Amino acid sequence: MNSYIYKTTNTSTMQRIHAIKTIAKELTNELIVCNLGIPSRELHALNNKNTHFYMLGSMGLASSIGLGISLAQPRKVVVIDGDGSILMNLGSLATIANHAPKNYLHIIIDNQCYGSTGCQPTATSKTTNLSAIASGAGIHNVKTASTTEEIQANIHNTGTLIITTDPGNAKTPIINQEPTEIKNRFMQEIKQTTHI
Repeated sequence: MNSYIYKTTNTSTMQRIHAIKTIAKELTNELIVCNLGIPSRELHALNNKNTHFYMLGSMGLASSIGLGISLAQPRKVVVIDGDGSILMNLGSLATIANHAPKNYLHIIIDNQCYGSTGCQPTATSKTTNLSAIASGAGIHNVKTASTTEEIQANIHNTGTLIITTDPGNAKTPIINQEPTEIKNRFMQEIKQTTHI
């Protein structure tokens, strides 16, 4: 962990990688769909498992992919999303609310920037309130967190959990697995427990 270098000079104590580390430590056998780019690299570097699906593209679709998986099998699905990505696919929040799966937790890590493309500010850095949008879409259990303890208190729920962190990326290696390998091992993991 000490080898990670942060680009931000913000004085807050919570970086995205700290949030992801807490999430990974708390979860055991849940299926995780992780947002594209550096968040996937951070999760992969911290805790690479067959239960993790790392998105290497398709910005904005982690929430939709996770929803589909949750509706197709019984295991709990946790999506690790970003503010920039969910802003690209706000309609998924209405679809999630409409289906309201009991085995689905949508985590949005809001660092108020597009972290994988240079940390340009997103709308959440000025005016947009993701909690209000999720609630307005009809999601009943919307929680927020900005500390490790708050993440731990809400990680085993379902609904939407919005975690506020500082901008910045950890210096992590590129994921050394081919997209097909990531997909195939994840599908195999699902099949082992659902017999589909």
